[in-house]
Amino acid sequence: MNYDRIYRYRFQGIDAGKKKIVWEEIAGFIYKKLSEPASILDPAAGMCELINAIKSGERWAVDLNEYFIGTYADPKVKIVVGDIFKVALPESHFDAVFVSNFLEHLDSQFQVAEFLERMFACVKPGGKIAIMGPNFKYAYRSYFDFADHTVILSELGLAEHLYGAGFEIEKVYPQFLPLSFRGGMPVNRLFVKMYLSLPFAWRILGKQFLLIGRKPKLVGI
Repeated sequence: MNYDRIYRYRFQGIDAGKKKIVWEEIAGFIYKKLSEPASILDPAAGMCELINAIKSGERWAVDLNEYFIGTYADPKVKIVVGDIFKVALPESHFDAVFVSNFLEHLDSQFQVAEFLERMFACVKPGGKIAIMGPNFKYAYRSYFDFADHTVILSELGLAEHLYGAGFEIEKVYPQFLPLSFRGGMPVNRLFVKMYLSLPFAWRILGKQFLLIGRKPKLVGI
């Protein structure tokens, strides 16, 4: 699959400035949900919108697409180019991991489990993971409008995956963000701030889940 051409087609005509505003506001929201981590890993960074915007002092970005990560990552972000299942990452190192719109691209539920087990190994005891992605339960009509969507997930199945990987489930939001802020909705900082502060709006417009998990602290440490 030629991801470079697919993503170029998918994101053509997108206003980069508006996209940056949206991700800056999402990053601030997620940063607080993750208890303001000092170190954070984005294991599928893509164009690095989240990792560039988040306030953590130590930021790592992993992606298979060397052009994207090399072009868009902030100079202060440590970049790792390669397959997230194969690249070398420190164990029990990160205060938090944030995964956005990645799991649905994997090959199977077994690979989702393998990925989450890898993330569990990377997070410090007491550290957190946040996962955001399309919820098939609410986005089934357009879930497969994307050429690289393969695995079907809902918030319930993902909660089981997280727990199976060793995480404690801290919070589950079945509906969080829309699939996109494109379309008829206004895209400006005030609108995004207001949306993130109004959970009742999530239950109307939200098509993506957000789950927060925590790695248990080791007994006696």
